[in-house]
Formats: sequence, C-alpha cells, structure tokens
Amino acid sequence: MPLIKVQTSIPSPDKAQVQSLLKDLSARLASHLGKPESYVMTAFTADVPMTFAGTTDPVCYIEIKSVGTMGAKTKAMSQDFCSQVESVLGVPKNRIYIEFADAAGAMWGWNGGTFG
Repeated sequence: MPLIKVQTSIPSPDKAQVQSLLKDLSARLASHLGKPESYVMTAFTADVPMTFAGTTDPVCYIEIKSVGTMGAKTKAMSQDFCSQVESVLGVPKNRIYIEFADAAGAMWGWNGGTFG
C-alpha cells in the first residue's frame, strides 16, 4: 500500500544504482510507516523535462502515498529521503519537492480488492 515514486530531470544512473536506490527507499519507507515492506512499491523515472525556480538545473519530485495517516512522520521522512536522494543522485535538497498523500483504504486497490 505505501508507494514512493521518484521523478528526476537527471540522466538515468546505471541500472544497478537505480535498483539499489529503490530497494533502500523501500526499506526506509516501510520503517518510517511501520508497515510491512512486502506491500511497498517503488518507481523511478529519469530524464523527465522539468524546471524548478525558473531553471533546468537538476531537480527531483517525489510522491509518497500510503493508506492511513502519515501525519507527524512526514518531517522525518522529508529529511531522510531528501538526504538519500541528494547523496545518490546528486540533486540538492533545495531542488527536491515531496508530496505526501494519505489514501483511504477503499481508494487503494490490490489483488482484486481494496484495503478498506
């Protein structure tokens, strides 16, 4: 049910680096939310035409969605994921936006059903 989706303007790193980043983000998201990693989905898209602050310098947009309420956890997640993405992809923290979205269980489908 949790999803972390990363979109960035930088060229795609090699496949092994992307897979390593996605596995790390998956484990971190599960830990932050206290949910089983077996339900976490990750996605990564590079080479997306993007601007931020009127420039085409490297930028990153991250979506984090989960059934339930993330509430007070978002600040720690923002710090953690911005630091990780900056370290791995080289996109400065001040050029990363993160959108956190809580989803009602009935609005999240899986395995032919929903979580609510």
